[in-house]
Amino acid sequence: MRIYIIMKAIVPLILVALVLPKTSIYAHGEKRPMKKGILLVAFGSTIPEAQVSFDNIDRSVKKAFPGVEIYWAYTSRTIIAKMAKEGKNLATPAETLARMMREKFTHVAVQSLHVIPGAEFHGLTQNVRRYEGMSKGIEQVLVGRPLLATSEDLQRVAEAMLKIIPPERLKSEAVVFMGHGTHHPANVYYAALNYHVQKLDPNIFVGTVEGWPEIGDIKEDLKQGGLKKAYLIPLMSVAGDHARNDMVGEEENSWKSVLEKEGIKCEPVLKGLAEHQEFVDIWVDHLRTAFGHFD
Repeated sequence: MRIYIIMKAIVPLILVALVLPKTSIYAHGEKRPMKKGILLVAFGSTIPEAQVSFDNIDRSVKKAFPGVEIYWAYTSRTIIAKMAKEGKNLATPAETLARMMREKFTHVAVQSLHVIPGAEFHGLTQNVRRYEGMSKGIEQVLVGRPLLATSEDLQRVAEAMLKIIPPERLKSEAVVFMGHGTHHPANVYYAALNYHVQKLDPNIFVGTVEGWPEIGDIKEDLKQGGLKKAYLIPLMSVAGDHARNDMVGEEENSWKSVLEKEGIKCEPVLKGLAEHQEFVDIWVDHLRTAFGHFD
């Protein structure tokens, strides 16, 4: 009689366990199946022409990680707000990770598409780590390094910069790359990159819009070197607002205007770094390193 009573109590529990969906069982502490995903994070841009850069990155990541679901997010609140007014909703990293958590992802590799590990990158890293280890949430979140992070990256980027210079450029002509720049200590990467690239070609210069080196420093270098022509190329993932206005705009303080005032002819090249496979491959390699830790 006692055995009968015990069996009568146990059998319904066994049946419930058999028919309950797996998610219900996992929610009570059992190990969930691994579900890996990728989140690509860019600063963003309001320029429609910038989409070609994002499309190239997207294609390259899908080719490198077949079958893995890929999501996008953006870190610039200003750009997100501007795009919202145009009816285009761009998600933040936090919003996208919350969505991925609801969709049962257990391991997410977040790839920064920034150029340097500055304020945007560190803010991204701090924010996404909050989603790691949550109850019923994402078990592990890893962030891939930005374009420039190590001395090897600096050398590799310097070599890639030479490959994207227009072939008609003469060695006696200058090439000026415009980086964004920042007040963050990571601005030193631009000066370090300038050193690396000038070891390869002394007539190539790296400057920034909001940091150092500034266009005034580069202008003096060009004058002292007797250089009369300069190719202007953005050192940014996309050829966005800074490239089209601060670099080659018609305003008197644009880089093009500043240099032409000194008699230096300027030739603009309006292509973002992400339009060139040499740079995208570096980002993808950094993502591959982060993603590889899940295996």
